[in-house]
Amino acid sequence: MKPVWIVDDDKSIRWVLEKTLAREKIPFRSFASATEALAQLDQGTETPQVLVSDIRMPGQSGLELLQVFKDRFPSLPVIIMTAYSDLESAVSAFQGGAFEYLPKPFDVDQALELIRRAIGESMHRNGAPNEVGLTPEILGQAPAMQEVFRAIGRLSQSSATVLITGESGSGKELVARAVHRHSPRADKPFIAINTAAIPRDLLESELFGHERGAFTGAATQRQGRFEQAEGGTLFLDEIGDMPAELQTRLLRVLSDGHYYRVGGHSPLRTKVRIIAATHQDLEARVSQGLFREDLFHRLNVIRVRLPSLRERREDIPILARHFLQKSAQELGVEGKRFSEAALRHLCSLDFSGNVRQLENLCHWLTVMAPGQLVELGDLPPELREATAAVQANDWESALAQEVDRLLLGDPGKVHEQLTRAFERVLIKRALTHTGGRRIEAALALGIGRNTITRKIQELGLDSNSAIEDRQGSLPR
Repeated sequence: MKPVWIVDDDKSIRWVLEKTLAREKIPFRSFASATEALAQLDQGTETPQVLVSDIRMPGQSGLELLQVFKDRFPSLPVIIMTAYSDLESAVSAFQGGAFEYLPKPFDVDQALELIRRAIGESMHRNGAPNEVGLTPEILGQAPAMQEVFRAIGRLSQSSATVLITGESGSGKELVARAVHRHSPRADKPFIAINTAAIPRDLLESELFGHERGAFTGAATQRQGRFEQAEGGTLFLDEIGDMPAELQTRLLRVLSDGHYYRVGGHSPLRTKVRIIAATHQDLEARVSQGLFREDLFHRLNVIRVRLPSLRERREDIPILARHFLQKSAQELGVEGKRFSEAALRHLCSLDFSGNVRQLENLCHWLTVMAPGQLVELGDLPPELREATAAVQANDWESALAQEVDRLLLGDPGKVHEQLTRAFERVLIKRALTHTGGRRIEAALALGIGRNTITRKIQELGLDSNSAIEDRQGSLPR
């Protein structure tokens, strides 16, 4: 079996992958730069089974390395890693022919599963990477956002109809624009229309245009949004609110590619890609008779679900910093920054208005916060006093982030460190709960009394007055 090649200038990343592959008896070779990997390739003595490469390294980038390998070995699976979890990186990787995109910090088991899958497969995709280093149009490190990035990357060579679902303010139009920008239609128009914001008696004319004299006030012929978007993309936002009669007309356009202007008699042919979006449950509206089932199936060719901000809390700091910087640039003022306490509080909030609410907040703070450092007290009262949202899996998310941090920073001691920390917190809280009575704490935790005594000694908790046994020493 040919080896897996690992290319990353970060020694700790190489170490983690090396240990993982060695444990699984998968042969590997490691390189600290693209230059080293290409030098090995040029010797002609060995080629990889799978290439796993970082995207940003000194010298040649991972995207440049990807291009070289895809030119020489089109079927070679290449996995691109990056700590810069933005849309540009994901799309560039997929357009360059990457097998998969792995954001850092990654779960080791996930990386191993991906490598195993890549070992048994080949792929050949055409296209060239886009420029890197541009301001990212969408930011996100959360797993749910990485899925969105992957979807946009895979849609980059397609003209399929797309349905984007997600709560209001989550960024559906931003995703639609990204799909268009990274599609073969990128040089054609992107036209957006909010079907819920236009009166129903005007919506038909807005979409399809009208002939002169078609109705009172129609003094001239007018192009509709379909004509304006010809060859490009038409984004129909809040499609769930479209009136029934217009649903029928839209279905006809999607079915045969023809439509009529209002008052017109000559059919017009359209070659427009439709991207629709809604915050509503279209399946429920279909069952209620409010939305045509056949139109739903026409629109629901490829569905992209955009997570709410509360589902991607780990992205709040990076988004907040980005929006503060963006607002400062727009207003021509010096950029501000959040204190750690303010960021922690923001991460605990639900943000019912999602990303749009966070962006508006950052704009408000850029204008209203008195100092350059935004403290907790600078937040609007309704947010400052909001009860922190607590989710059942918050501790698991925090644990996962800590595991990722330790794997990169202190590999080899992760299990020991976390186990001791876990047991220390567990026993201290149980003893606090029982007022320091060890027997009761052991019973509450479901462990033996000898076990809790041993753990207290091992973890150095004896000197902590909060856990002294108020009933004397525990019988051995």
